[in-house]
Amino acid sequence: MNSIQSAPHELRIGEGPELHLGISTCPNDTFAFSRLLDAAVSPGESLFDTGGFTWRIELLDIDELNQRLLAGEFDLAKTSFHAALLMADETQVLPVGSALGFGVGPLLLSAQNDAKPQTKDQITLCPGEHTTAHLLFRLFYPDSTSVRQVVFSEIMPALQRSEADFGVCIHEGRFTYAESGLHLAADLGNLWENATQRPLPLGGLVMRDRHAPATMGAACEVIRRSLQSARLDPDSALPAMRRYAQEMDDSVLMQHVDLYVNDWTVDLGSVGQEALTTLSEMAQEVGLGSAKLRFFCGETSL
Repeated sequence: MNSIQSAPHELRIGEGPELHLGISTCPNDTFAFSRLLDAAVSPGESLFDTGGFTWRIELLDIDELNQRLLAGEFDLAKTSFHAALLMADETQVLPVGSALGFGVGPLLLSAQNDAKPQTKDQITLCPGEHTTAHLLFRLFYPDSTSVRQVVFSEIMPALQRSEADFGVCIHEGRFTYAESGLHLAADLGNLWENATQRPLPLGGLVMRDRHAPATMGAACEVIRRSLQSARLDPDSALPAMRRYAQEMDDSVLMQHVDLYVNDWTVDLGSVGQEALTTLSEMAQEVGLGSAKLRFFCGETSL
């Protein structure tokens, strides 16, 4: 297999028709794709089957992934489900690779203890306009209109510098915010669970429906094999995770995997689809999406 590292966060692996894949640098993504990433970095040491495709892989911040996917890039990509709602007429949600569950929601943080959003002029930082984190904040705090979008890794430092009143925290920061002297104002995931009684759908893989069902199915099989192999031997995925992680402590990385990688990541299933339908309906009620998500299920879409 041929491997070319054309940029610090871009890799190529395999032979055959090219699939341009975008994933985030989040540990649950690098864990799930670790076998593919390791094969691209060290092709001579890997026997991983790339399914007859050349995989062009880019690892990016989730907001940049959303923006580029909306701009028409990528054949398939990890995206926030908020962004997926805006692309539902041209993509299908794949059954593998999703992040959803109970107790996994974004956290609303503040530098002040016991602070709550109360006035419109209080500034809240969010990790991207089309992230599910921003959608949840809009759903549960509709009167908080002073929202600024920044890269997720800048949110906690900005709160520490008192540059904003609140910040919606995602990724590894949920495990380390207390060490940074920050306080929990609200758990947006808990608010979702109390309102819906469903697992919270954060993000998942979507693929452009210009691809044939056979291509979609073959891509799903490669991704699922990588994911299941990593689940059987989690420690073997750590090198791939460390290469791109914001937090380098292995225990934090594995906490992240334990929280966001589960049976729904292997197969979204009917429970996951129902949760996404609920998210879509709630988003429509506040004008944040109108199209119905479609789910790839083998030779058909639902």
